[in-house]
Amino acid sequence: MIPTIKPHNPNFSSGPCSKRPGYELTQLDISTLGRSHRSDIGKAALQQAIEQTKSLLKIPTDYKVGIVPASDTGAMEMMLWSLLGEKPVDVCYWESFGKGWFSDIQNQLKLNNVNALTADYGQLPDLTLANPDHDIVFTWNGTTSGVKVANADWISEKRSGLTICDATSAVFAMPMDWEKLDVTTFSWQKVLGGEGAHGMIILSPAAVARLESYTPPWPLPKIFRLTQNGKLIDGIFTGATINTPSMLCVADYLDALNWITEIGGVDSAIARSEKNLAILSNFVDQHDWIDFLAEQVEYRSNTSVCLRLALTDSQLKKFSNLLAEQQVAYDINSYKDAPSGLRIWCGATVESHDIELLLPWLVWAYEYVAYEYVANNK
Repeated sequence: MIPTIKPHNPNFSSGPCSKRPGYELTQLDISTLGRSHRSDIGKAALQQAIEQTKSLLKIPTDYKVGIVPASDTGAMEMMLWSLLGEKPVDVCYWESFGKGWFSDIQNQLKLNNVNALTADYGQLPDLTLANPDHDIVFTWNGTTSGVKVANADWISEKRSGLTICDATSAVFAMPMDWEKLDVTTFSWQKVLGGEGAHGMIILSPAAVARLESYTPPWPLPKIFRLTQNGKLIDGIFTGATINTPSMLCVADYLDALNWITEIGGVDSAIARSEKNLAILSNFVDQHDWIDFLAEQVEYRSNTSVCLRLALTDSQLKKFSNLLAEQQVAYDINSYKDAPSGLRIWCGATVESHDIELLLPWLVWAYEYVAYEYVANNK
């Protein structure tokens, strides 16, 4: 029987992710629109975004936070091109985006001393093999595999290299051990459901020291340059962005940050995401035709939840199309380079009752395509 109640919000995409509950464009403060980002009001909005981010995430006071171009990809590329080359590099990856960073480091920067610590989809490599005297590049949460690092215990407190972490689907959804992270990047369109095209960089004092003491041997385009005459450009970290940002996107980001404050801060945001994962976990335990791609409980993502189903690729396509046609769940197919299955976003902006209302529809869609296959092959 087809279920009768649908999720209030069918947006379960892993990026751009669902807007916060109750979101309305008319609620945004658009006083900055049509104004220069270098005007007092423009710079104040950008500085507020930086300061509010730092406060909500409980980032150490001696760390720097800045807004940079081109989403998380731009933020990561900026840091890789600006910092790497002085030391050997260990790249830890277990899904497509981490593999992309490894490819860029090896094939674009053409560094010689690069070590890859890898694992198949659904697994984690042995992170304890990362050398604390090397620079370490890793993704906190593998968005396309549903596998996250459980913690940062494997990172040495006495390291001499830098840790460079792509945390775009982890920040505001997972506890971050800032003292273990020298460079962290994320974008607004993931856990906060913001708009794309802007990235965030978070730098430790060690990362700043590297920027001011090391000049890479390759040319850096303007949008990657964080120093001038051997000193950090402080304005980038107080609201003077490298290039022109979208002030509408900034207003949207501030709205999301205000919502995080209203619900009780980052701990509440993490709890909302973990509750969504728990609901899905209980469902998976009760049905033998669906399972997590992540093999171990401790490293299952609570944002980009990747699932395997006992269906063929053509059946999976029919499965997801049925849910979209019923306006029940949009954009839940697995990533194109990942094993076939589902990817359901469970970040803080997704309401738990919508996850609960989705579950009977998953059963209906599975039974529909499975029984259709049996009927057609009698």
